[in-house]
Amino acid sequence: GGCRAPTPAPERPAAGDKRGEPLVCSLRPGIADPASFPRTAWRRAYERALTAAADADFDAGDPAGAFRLRAELSAYLWRMRAARVDVDRILVTAGRTQALSVIAATLRAAGSDAIGVETPGNPAAAECFRWHGVIPVPIRVDGHGLDVNELGRSGVVAALVTPAHQYPTGVVLAPERRRELIAWARRTGGLVIEDDRDAELRYDHKPSGCVQGLAPEQVMLIGSISATLAPALRLGWVVAPRTWCGHLRQARRLADGWGSTLEQLALAEFLAGSAYDRHVRRMRRALRERRDGLITAVRRYLPYGRIAGVSAGLHVLVELPGSIDDQALARRARTAGLDPIALSSLRIDPAGGGAGPAAHWYRSASGLLLGYSTQSPEDLARAVRLLSTCVARAEAPM
Repeated sequence: GGCRAPTPAPERPAAGDKRGEPLVCSLRPGIADPASFPRTAWRRAYERALTAAADADFDAGDPAGAFRLRAELSAYLWRMRAARVDVDRILVTAGRTQALSVIAATLRAAGSDAIGVETPGNPAAAECFRWHGVIPVPIRVDGHGLDVNELGRSGVVAALVTPAHQYPTGVVLAPERRRELIAWARRTGGLVIEDDRDAELRYDHKPSGCVQGLAPEQVMLIGSISATLAPALRLGWVVAPRTWCGHLRQARRLADGWGSTLEQLALAEFLAGSAYDRHVRRMRRALRERRDGLITAVRRYLPYGRIAGVSAGLHVLVELPGSIDDQALARRARTAGLDPIALSSLRIDPAGGGAGPAAHWYRSASGLLLGYSTQSPEDLARAVRLLSTCVARAEAPM
């Protein structure tokens, strides 16, 4: 009898966590470079925000977020992402994770108990939906992005997609797939949840516009500043179809009332003064140089690896021969002081217990995700050379 707490899931030590091994050179993907944070420009924006803040700004805030920030985000997202955004459709959140949590709770309240998610994909997003009682249904990703035909056969009425830079494969959702995805949503009354991750960090040419701009009544757009500024600021947003706005606002209010108004006003100042644009341009130049250095090292020390995806984001997927056990390799690399992620560990399973069905798998069964955002090209070359020494010991028997 009685109410017992569930057995906690084992935690994986974060990069540099003192509970784990010390890292020689972190290759952990998806990490923004903390050294690049524009401290001086942010301090000035914060001071301007404090000076201009009204007395009411120090009281309880609006669950939807500070109006000033929502107005600046509306202009920015239209200018940079071709999003169709009214101020009253924006919900400011404490980062991407809270955005997903609020959406999951709203879907569950609306009676939806399943959602299509990309596989390979982001296990943390799938876990978030599962925690809220929404079952993640794996939908295959290929070289053109999400397989919309498979999505249609799944029977779900909502789907989480990463069109700008799919995690982890790095592919961009092809134009025909975008049209098919919108057609699916309009035909079924379905909801597309567009995670706009890494959209601003495209290095070879201007990023394509978001899907939300093509169908604002069928698409929710999620974004954050974690990759471009810092996760520590805990600021993100959801741009919602009008029929979902009230429900999301209520879910946000019940989650934690409201966010940090002062941080939101500081970001509004940062956006208004073009400091954010200048910072993103600097980040693109630095990250492109680091990515190029990593790829050069991979071609030299891992010549059997295939670089997948477009030139964007904070990681590279290196597809490996099927004879290599990527999870064993990732463990050995961790022991050597590196921290890549094995591609095969990113299969999405609706039961939450490991790899999903083979029918829902990517073209390569083995690969490593390598991050490059926090290291110099020279350090990345040394790390990849060290990684290459781990490969022979991780090869599976033929």
